[in-house]
Amino acid sequence: MKSNQTAKLIEKLQSIVGHKYTLTTPSRTLPYRQGIRFGKGDALAVVLPGTLVEQWQVLKACVEADVIVIAQSANTGLTGGSTPDGNDYDRPIVIVSTRRLDGINVIKNGEQVVCLPGSTLYRLEKELKKYHRGPHSVIGSSCIGASVMGGVCNNSGGALIQRGPAYTQMAVFAQLDQQGQLHLVNHLGIELGDEPETILQNLQNHTYTDKDINADAGLGHDDHYCEHVRQVDANTPARFNADPARHYEASGSAGRLMVFAVRLDTFPLENKSAVFYIGTNNITELNDIRRHILRQFKTLPVSGEYMHRVAFDIAAIYGKPTFLAIQKLGTDMMPRLFVFKNVVDRITAKIPFFPKNFSDRFSIFVCKLLPKHLPKSLRNYRDCYQHHLILKMADDGIAEAESFLKGYFRNKNGNYFLCNEKEAQAAMLHRFAAAGAATAYRNVHSKTVEDIVALDIALKRNDTDWFETLPKDIDQHFIHKMYYGHFFCYVFHQDYIAKKGVDCDKVKHDILALLDQRGAQYPAEHNVGHLYHANDDLKKFYQQIDPTNSFNPGIGKTSKKKHWA
Repeated sequence: MKSNQTAKLIEKLQSIVGHKYTLTTPSRTLPYRQGIRFGKGDALAVVLPGTLVEQWQVLKACVEADVIVIAQSANTGLTGGSTPDGNDYDRPIVIVSTRRLDGINVIKNGEQVVCLPGSTLYRLEKELKKYHRGPHSVIGSSCIGASVMGGVCNNSGGALIQRGPAYTQMAVFAQLDQQGQLHLVNHLGIELGDEPETILQNLQNHTYTDKDINADAGLGHDDHYCEHVRQVDANTPARFNADPARHYEASGSAGRLMVFAVRLDTFPLENKSAVFYIGTNNITELNDIRRHILRQFKTLPVSGEYMHRVAFDIAAIYGKPTFLAIQKLGTDMMPRLFVFKNVVDRITAKIPFFPKNFSDRFSIFVCKLLPKHLPKSLRNYRDCYQHHLILKMADDGIAEAESFLKGYFRNKNGNYFLCNEKEAQAAMLHRFAAAGAATAYRNVHSKTVEDIVALDIALKRNDTDWFETLPKDIDQHFIHKMYYGHFFCYVFHQDYIAKKGVDCDKVKHDILALLDQRGAQYPAEHNVGHLYHANDDLKKFYQQIDPTNSFNPGIGKTSKKKHWA
């Protein structure tokens, strides 16, 4: 763009949202141009609309100026899918951050919700507790302030087996057609008017009643997943981001549409729950448990989280600050603590005598001085067993699980115990803390660690040899390998901490080649972002909903050029 065109666009954006919410200086736009783990690039401006009408007007101005638009919710993704990647785009980029557009309207007596783009899972979870119901995901994503919209647009998974991947067929979104004409589409199943600004104003102000809501507008979650995950002999994974069966307009769009609202189902909370802690040195025992529960139990588990001993050990040290923060302060404080942590790191990075990643170094140092935070029962199982399964059951499923486990382990090498309240909380928090422990390890040991090769993979449901053994020529490149994941869905997170000097891209390519041979799918729940290649089905879906390649181009390592050149 010529300088006068740039100035004209910025002036237009400022007239819509105000100077305060039109960011152009690199220091102010950096938090939006850079992902929390991966991704960084340039942007002409970052715009933060305060209403849905402003969001629509900003989008129209960007389309008229022929710039790329990247819609961004909370920017908590791990694959850089909501930030620019490099500077090799053929048009300038405007990032539209929807953080100010928080809005949740509970409908149908709590059975469904309408969420605006800035709504967070944490706030949704809190709101739904009034109705004794819950959202698709809890604790993991909600603690870091992830958005509801991001989960839907990325077909995100989660730990809760009965709820399946985030999915809906009901949304309000904007898209460009083949000729570059902008359209607002209302498939929310709610009568909101005819003109775009009328629709958006009524949507934001909740100017609709029960009679305006169509009860049969479409699915609000993947209602087939409970049966799907039970098919343990299937030669395909249970869930993964690129599954075309779960792509529908906003669902799986990954920023290829600008989404203004989604309508989702909610889920009844359990009346009573129990956590069983299982340990073994033989993966066949965990195979037996998984297959029996999925095939025979009347009640599916709430969750079934796997951890390997190495992940347990690293999380015990490098995940301890997160564990204690949630335990002592509650999940309410976590989004603010993550913001505070990022601010501290940005400030101390400018001070010469402060080490890089100061917040991680300081918090881990302090936590090492504190007493052990994990109950003795968990630590004893760590010493005895290398494979750990945290099985959470609810209501009628509790007696079902206790009866089965008692009989199963009567003549096996592994064992289990029923957690008390303190042990249950510690087990679940420890598993959650493992997710960020590898990053903290890297930040503290930057002199010996090159980087993390982080994968989330979905194995075939009939794969009994799920625990990975790498060839020596690949294994030699790593200091530690962390394995943890959602065991009953066969979705595993594998964090490889690479030695200094290792070519992480090459090693990752070698590991992915092995996974291809096993019929695995990846990524399983973090979306392709700028780290993975979109397969043919996913690329076709992107081209269908964004024919001019103007929304978030380049993700899935696809073309960044206009009209997919």
